[in-house]
Amino acid sequence: MALLTRAQIDAIDDRKWEDIPVPEWCGEVRILGLSGTERDAFQASMVRMGSQGNVAGVNLLDTSARLLAKCIVDDGFERLYSDKEVKELGKKNGAVIRRLYADAQRISGLTKESVEDAAGNSEAAPSGSSTSD
Repeated sequence: MALLTRAQIDAIDDRKWEDIPVPEWCGEVRILGLSGTERDAFQASMVRMGSQGNVAGVNLLDTSARLLAKCIVDDGFERLYSDKEVKELGKKNGAVIRRLYADAQRISGLTKESVEDAAGNSEAAPSGSSTSD
């Protein structure tokens, strides 16, 4: 397999998305997986820092709704909920939010299973050529 160039990597649209049925809402929602930058920011938002710059705890407040607000998009892949509208989304049926949260985690690669699947599906890297004899 040939090495990719930066232009080739930049040109690829590799974000995963799925339309998920939500019978409780009489339709479907589109879940778009987070980009690498969005994923890092989401994970960082869960850490509560202390006054000395040390980790003071974990911020689990509205975790499900915060992730879904970043992942639920319209047919043009524009977010339906801004970060300021998380509370509104969080008011919806908790069972539905939890189910969609699990889908958003999976699609974004935020679950242990997703990481293991990715590792199991990847081929071993071929060894590089050696200059020594």
